Amino acid sequence: MTSPDTATEQRAHGVTLTDPAAEKAKALLDRDGTPKMVLRIAVQPGGCSGLRYELFFDDRTLDGDAVVEFGGVKLSVDKMSKPYLDGATIDFVDSIEKQGFTIENPNAQNSCACGDSFH
Repeated sequence: MTSPDTATEQRAHGVTLTDPAAEKAKALLDRDGTPKMVLRIAVQPGGCSGLRYELFFDDRTLDGDAVVEFGGVKLSVDKMSKPYLDGATIDFVDSIEKQGFTIENPNAQNSCACGDSFH
């Protein structure tokens, strides 16, 4: 269940980072990162469906960034990407079929088979 404070924080940029995704990101940051790095999700032109996701660790702060902390990991969304990602959920899957971060985005009308781009 989401606490009132967490719900308020999520509305700051509209993206949710699940516990498994936060745990994996934290482990990667602890192993390879620096304390000032954030997990950034962005939307860029490209991909077979017109727009593509970028998910990466970043040490920059951009004007208009919305930053929310999940499980010790700061998730940052830039102001241009925010409308495309409102309501999205980032998860981490570790199964026989797939291992990696996944993005479920209610704003995506279409997506490609690879799952990295959408329209």
